[in-house]
Amino acid sequence: MVNAQPTLWETILPQACLGLPDELEAVDRLLDDAVFFEPYRDHFHATLGRPSVPIETYLRLMFLKYRYRLGYEPLCREVTDSISWQRFARIPLGSSVPHPTTLMKITTRCGPAAVDGLNEALLAKAAAAKVLKVTRVRADTTVVEANVAYPTDAGLLAKGVARMATTVRRIKDAGLASRTITRDRTRSVRSRARDIAANLRRRSEAAKDEVRAINADLAGIAEQAAAEARAVVRNARRAIRDGSRVVSGRVRAAITALEQTAQRVERIAAQTRQRLGGTTPDGATRLVSLHDPDARPIAKGRLGKPVEFGYKAQVVDNDDGVVVDHTVEAGNPPDAPQLKPAVERVTRRAGRPPRAVTADRGYGEKAVEDDVSDLGVRTVVLPRKGRPSAACREVERQRSYRTLVKWRTGSEDRISCLKRDFGWARTRIDGLDGARTLCGHGVFNHNLVKIAALMD
Repeated sequence: MVNAQPTLWETILPQACLGLPDELEAVDRLLDDAVFFEPYRDHFHATLGRPSVPIETYLRLMFLKYRYRLGYEPLCREVTDSISWQRFARIPLGSSVPHPTTLMKITTRCGPAAVDGLNEALLAKAAAAKVLKVTRVRADTTVVEANVAYPTDAGLLAKGVARMATTVRRIKDAGLASRTITRDRTRSVRSRARDIAANLRRRSEAAKDEVRAINADLAGIAEQAAAEARAVVRNARRAIRDGSRVVSGRVRAAITALEQTAQRVERIAAQTRQRLGGTTPDGATRLVSLHDPDARPIAKGRLGKPVEFGYKAQVVDNDDGVVVDHTVEAGNPPDAPQLKPAVERVTRRAGRPPRAVTADRGYGEKAVEDDVSDLGVRTVVLPRKGRPSAACREVERQRSYRTLVKWRTGSEDRISCLKRDFGWARTRIDGLDGARTLCGHGVFNHNLVKIAALMD
């Protein structure tokens, strides 16, 4: 869990070369606690397996990654070139910096459970030091975009058919399902996708009819390609079970990937036919990516981006800017039901309920206000949806009410900070667990900066 002793080189270098910037020094002192190693113990065996990166080094490298907005490879290059960053990461001078893929594997292997444990441990440490204020808290939601381009059914079908053709070729080159009849339809679907783009420029009813016909043709081609891919998967697995072929793990992974791609292409083809039939597919189940099946379309009403594709996140922070609670959910669940569980978690972490809770109009329901008040919150400021009654307007004119409403708008700044500086703008890890892992690391490193400054 910890790195080796310092090397002889550190005793030779002058003291001026061994110092740390003030922020890194404060974060280093905060991370120098074994409580942050506990969430990772269940993911590594004490005696079996190859030695991995010490967790204290991993946590410090991840802080540098998120704090300075670096990718894994640029991070390792910068740490290699910086004595102060090597000392902060507890990497002995003269030793090699961990490989970028090692950091990636630890991040995805440990997943959101380990990151949630980190955040709980950090907030518990702040509460024990009496720097975790919950005098008033504010909540807001945002969209964490998935790592996908703007999806269209035609584009997804073309990509899916091309991907299946490539994977089928790889499986057949390994000697599996060699007699299964398949056809590479990549050129056919790409040609039709280009025809759609050309017809859309005409903006006439005849062009729209041609686009609908091409989409229907694309759906049929994709369904045929998916059926052939399923036959390849079936015959390849039969050959493996019979023992007639010995294949590597990569080939087995390609078979699994082909089956998943065929399943997703069939879903997209069904979505396409549903749309051609005049029915809009349900956003809660609509597939918008081949590699990130959990991403969903989310309409937040923004002028520049009326519809975003990814995950919905809720952020609850306090006066000091510390994020005291966050969640990441698939789809577009309503805001209001998420407030009470968030306040319950904040109460558990701080040991007492917040004195005041505020949120925007998306939470404005009488039932939600009553539920939060029942938890022991004295002041609940939730502007009501729709036209307010005379009694509500009288309450909204009070100075204390207006003060909390104005303070609530600062949650937009907190979300902007998380997106701009701590990776929340776009998740680079696929799936809901990947989004939760990335957002959890972002919150943890954001809170490290805030709590380290409060504890100094």
